[in-house]
Formats: sequence, structure tokens, C-alpha cells
Amino acid sequence: MPDSHRSLPGPVRWALALLAGALMVLSFSPFGWFPAAILSIALFYQLLPSTRPGVRRGGFAVGWFYGLGLLGFGVFWIRISLNEFGNMPVLAANALMLLLVAALALFYAVGGWLVARLRPAPDGPRWWVGPLLVLPSVWVLLEWLRGWLLTGFPWLFAGTGQINPLPLLGAPLAGWAPVAGVHGLSLIVALCAGLLWVAVRHRGAWRPASLALVLALSLAGALLARVEWTRPAGGPMTATAVQGNVAQAIKWSPDGLLPTLEIYLELTRDVLAQSDVIVWPETAIPSFLQEVEEGLVVPLAADARDAGAELVIGVPILEPSGHYYNGLISIGSASDRYYKRHLVPFGEFLPLEELLRPLVDWFNVPMSDFSPGRAAQPLLQVGSHAVGASICYEDVFPEEVRQALPEAAYLINVSNDAWFGDSLAPHQHLELARLRALENSRPLVRATNSGISAIINHRGQVTASLPLFERAALTGTIQPRAGLTPFAAVGSAPVLLLAAAMLLLGALAGRRTPVRA
Repeated sequence: MPDSHRSLPGPVRWALALLAGALMVLSFSPFGWFPAAILSIALFYQLLPSTRPGVRRGGFAVGWFYGLGLLGFGVFWIRISLNEFGNMPVLAANALMLLLVAALALFYAVGGWLVARLRPAPDGPRWWVGPLLVLPSVWVLLEWLRGWLLTGFPWLFAGTGQINPLPLLGAPLAGWAPVAGVHGLSLIVALCAGLLWVAVRHRGAWRPASLALVLALSLAGALLARVEWTRPAGGPMTATAVQGNVAQAIKWSPDGLLPTLEIYLELTRDVLAQSDVIVWPETAIPSFLQEVEEGLVVPLAADARDAGAELVIGVPILEPSGHYYNGLISIGSASDRYYKRHLVPFGEFLPLEELLRPLVDWFNVPMSDFSPGRAAQPLLQVGSHAVGASICYEDVFPEEVRQALPEAAYLINVSNDAWFGDSLAPHQHLELARLRALENSRPLVRATNSGISAIINHRGQVTASLPLFERAALTGTIQPRAGLTPFAAVGSAPVLLLAAAMLLLGALAGRRTPVRA
């Protein structure tokens, strides 16, 4: 097969890289075509230049355009919150969204440069180092870096979409999630992409061997999916997620408080007697807790105790110190609080405040000066159970969710994805919540303002859900569990160390067979 650098002009390669990045989006919800991730990364690798001048000029550009395709098509919904709910003009909202996408695409630009720089020549004696060592390791390490640098944006990782089953195929790699987490899934996806490239580019024994290894990884995943990593703890529970579907445009209006509370109270009263736990979404009460405690929370707690139910409610909480928090309260037989730890930059707090405060004042986001809760705070006590709670996009950080294990009997996530309208965002966010449930083998109750609310079992499967923009209470059954998955026990460290070792080995092997001049 001809060298991609010599056979394709730069603009053509960049356009193909853009399309390859966009192809990855098809692996995520709501599309759920998981093979797209493998095809996407294989195309990325093929498009990288292999000659010395091309490495200097082209690897970075191919990676950057790939990142533009992935993030531009995958998270374009950011502009909705900026324009429709942040009062930012259309042009400014789109410009800011594109600026963010261009900045995040730099991770893939660095990845393209590194892979092109470190891999041996594709027709050299150690050509296999590139697709089988350098590509998977660089991919995973840069995803990990993107997941924590500057507070992190762990969205659209290659492994995330592997939990979506397809007819006849199922989801063969999903069984690796409780063992290795999302970074392990990404490593396997990138390795499968390298093996696919090998099968297409090389004949002889390499072709059946590479395909056999892809099949072996898939069969191993299918077998791991049959393992019960945790065990039931007590009897099943009836859980209800309340989806108020309050319009974002009126949520923080002074005239919207009483109608909002009436919506949630009416939906809750209908299910109070039949539910063990009822969950309201993030900031379901659009007022500080202290302002509604006597008139709403105290009598509601008494009603819950009389019915034998527990309530978990999203509400801002103002402390005497003057700091306020995006919080959860549990009421009923027990009373407890959880403060959100991982805040959304620009939405809930302002980095570099002295420099950027005029931007946020222009953006006009309500409640945009939250304080973060302590990183090491006790689990939320909900009745007799300790629960792993997360607010909004806290559930996209795998290491933070697993910190609740093994004490947490189940997980709760509350969110308000109305900020992003009828876009890909609510579907992608639900997918991430499912992955957290699967990684930790815990059921998860997810309550959102406008959808998608869901009851998720310990295998990451949605057992009940409410569609977008429907006002209803969703009731289903969850089974509290005990024990640890391998991922919950050790986290991502083994996978990241393996990736680092693969990169070091690949770099050393590549030095012995330098890229062609």
C-alpha cells in the first residue's frame, strides 16, 4: 500500500483526518455503533506521514484535524448553553465553542506528532512497533491527560462507546470495563485499530494472526461479562427518579420557584407510598436550602418518614461562611448532605477570576460562583445505605466515582442537561453514567431535570428510562450490592503503567530503526 504522505496532498489528508475524527462520534450514544471507534483510529494511523519531512510537518496537522472532527461533531452542543441559556450572541457562542474545540484538538495534534515521530518506517523490519505499541499507548496516555489537565474534560474517550450492544454482535469488549475501566477499554480499542491496520497492510501470517488477536480480545471480553464481580447486599429496593422538565429559561426566574416546587411535590406525592428512595435532579429547588427548609423540607421529610421512604434532593446550600455549594440533601429516616466537588469551569466557578470576570458577567450564568466541596467527604447516607453520589458531570470522572467503593451500596447521579437542549449531550451523558455503573458493578439511579432520567443495573444496562422533555416520575427496582470489581479496587493505575511501558518499549525499538530520511 502506498505511503499516505507521498500519495495524498496535505489538504486531502487533513480533510480525511477530519472525517476520521467525526467517524468516532458514531460509536457513542445515541448512535452506538461501537466498531466505528476502531475504524476511526485505524484511519488516523494510516493518514499519518512516515517520511522524515512529513513527520515534522504533517503528524501534528493530521492529529489536530482529527481532533477537530471528533470534538467538533461530538461536543458542538456546548454552543447551546452559551447562546440559548447564557444570553451570548450566536456568533460569539459559536466562536467560543470553536475556540474550545480547537484547543482540545491539540491533544490529538500532539498524539499525531508523537506517533509519527516514534514509529519506525512502515516498510522497515520493526514496522509493527507503531500500530501495536506506540499507537495504543500514546492514545491512552493523552486521553488520560485530557481527563485531568486544567480540571479535565474526559468526554468522548475511545472506550466509552464499547458498552453499546449491536444486534447479533452484542458489545464484546464491554466485559473489560469492570476489570480495566474506560482507559483499559480505550487501550484495547486502539490496539484493535492497530491490528486492523496490520491486517489490511500486511499479508502472510500477520493477517490471520492480527485478526485472531482481535477475536481473542472480544471473546475474553464476552467471558468477563459473565463474571459477577460483586454480590447482592440485602433485598431489592424500589427507586424513583423525578423528572420535572422545568424549562431552563424560567428555572432561575423569581416567579418560577413556586411553580417548580409544585411540579416536584405533585410528582413525588404520587409515588411516595410505593418508593424506598426518591431522587430529585440537580438544583431541583432553585433557591438556597435555608430559604425553603422550614416551609418545604421539614414537612416533606416528615411525609417521607411516615411513608417509609427516603428523599434525595438537589439544592444550593449557603453556609454561614458565605460560601455556597451545589448540594444534595437526603431526608427521611436519616438526614445528610453532599457538596459537589468537581465544579464546571465557567458554569459553576471562574478560573483566573480577576482576568475573566467580565466574560462571565457577559455570559450571565446563574449561580456561577459555587465553592467546591471537600475532596474527601463522607458518602451520602440515604436511610440505612451509604450511597456514592455525583452531581452533573462528576460522573464522567471514573476515578472520582470509584472512590465511593466498597462502602457504597448503589450510586446516584443528578444532573440538569437542559443546558444542552435536544442534542447529543443528554445521550452521551447517560452513556457515561452507564459506564460508571458497569465499572463499579453498582446500580445507579439517575435523575435529571429534562432527561434522560434512568434506572441502571450493575451491568450498566438501562432497565427503565424517561425520554427527553417528558414530565414524569420513573420508578424501577435496584439491587444494592457489596464487593469490588478489579477496577474499583485498583483504578486506572495498572493500565496507565502498562501504556507507559508500551510507549517506552516502542520508543526504544523505534530508535533502532529510524524513520526514513
